[in-house]
Amino acid sequence: MKHFKYYTKEDILSITKIRRFETKLGERIQVMADLNNVEQSLQNATAGFVLIGVPEDIGIKANLGIGGADSAWVPFLQSFLNIQSNDFLEGGEILLLGHFDFSDMEHVIEQNALSLDERSEAFRHAVNTIDAELEQLIHLITQNKKIPIVIGGGHNNSYPCIKGAAKGYYKAGLLPIAQINAINLDAHADLRPMEGRHSGNGFTYAEEDGYLEKYCVIGIQENYLPQNVWMDIVNNPFVDCITYEDIFVHEKRTFLQAIGHATSFTDDTRCGIELDLDIVEGVLSSATSPVGISANQARQYIQYATAQSKVAYLHICEGATFLTDGRTNPSTGKLISFLVSDFVKAVLIG
Repeated sequence: MKHFKYYTKEDILSITKIRRFETKLGERIQVMADLNNVEQSLQNATAGFVLIGVPEDIGIKANLGIGGADSAWVPFLQSFLNIQSNDFLEGGEILLLGHFDFSDMEHVIEQNALSLDERSEAFRHAVNTIDAELEQLIHLITQNKKIPIVIGGGHNNSYPCIKGAAKGYYKAGLLPIAQINAINLDAHADLRPMEGRHSGNGFTYAEEDGYLEKYCVIGIQENYLPQNVWMDIVNNPFVDCITYEDIFVHEKRTFLQAIGHATSFTDDTRCGIELDLDIVEGVLSSATSPVGISANQARQYIQYATAQSKVAYLHICEGATFLTDGRTNPSTGKLISFLVSDFVKAVLIG
């Protein structure tokens, strides 16, 4: 994992605003005890959650999207580490491991690609490196019976999250086979063809490789559903979806009923909890939309899906505070901090 930067307590405290008579998460959150022995440190850590960042937009650019998903990690940390430590969330339950930095690969591609096709092909090749390194880290975390919290980055990272978690929990003896389920709150299915790795086909690769058993998408929007992907969903008993229109336009079921359907569909084994922020109305992302769920509904999804699942990991992706087309929204990091704290609380209350 040559692209990973491990954090020290000094790194964390440098962005934690210390205040008299108050305690912040940054003062309580754990870090690696020994950077020279990562596996032993993970084994010995009392924290049940391991938080990592994957601030990259290579997978999004490989999918011909707008870059900027690499910009949310630091604003998220600035917000998350300054949450109050209290009886609702103390902070010692979480180990902040660090983040990946793949900017060197992105820079080389941007400087040397001679055409749009060459650029997209190079980015798709680079996603393979991200896959390998992130899978290795998720595998290490889960084989030590910790729950990964992964903040992206593009939705391409669903594939190494699923693959790494399936293999890690299997090695830990917590799964009979290296296979898990996934629930995804998303405007898109991300089941595009296997045309080279990118942010639109992470679940396709995970299913094809046998690491994803059942998959349910909540909130998929009919306007963004390719006919070939729709037919794949209809004809696959291990894939299900509830469209945004069925929930919010036709009102065939409520939002909470949709979450309940997804958790029932995937309750036979450990399940990854996925949230693509492009489903949240007005949140900055490569596919920002004026139509979507509210921030409070995103929080409800995290709470209910987590509470009703055998959780494998949490993956929040596609959010940005700055897009390469010039659009900005500094609040994205704070929204992610709410979602992560909701997840931890839901597991602990569980």
